[in-house]
Amino acid sequence: MQVLARDNEPIDDLLARFKRGMVRSGILKDLKKHRFFVGPGEERRMKAKAAERKRKQRQRKAESWRLRRRYTPRPK
Repeated sequence: MQVLARDNEPIDDLLARFKRGMVRSGILKDLKKHRFFVGPGEERRMKAKAAERKRKQRQRKAESWRLRRRYTPRPK
C-alpha cells in the first residue's frame, strides 16, 4: 500500500488517507484473520456460530417488522 503526499498536505491527512486505504484494501482484516492458527474443526464451529448469530438477528428484525406493521399472516 503506497500513499503519495500531495503538495502542502498535513501529515494527519496523509495518515488518514493511508488508514482508509488499508481498510478498503482488506489488508488489516486479513492480517487479523491470520494472526493465529485456527484448526479446521474450530473454523467450522466459528462459522456455524456466526451463521446462528446472523439467523437470530434476521429473525429479530422480521419479528420487529411484524410488530410495527401489526402483520397477521393470511389463513390458509
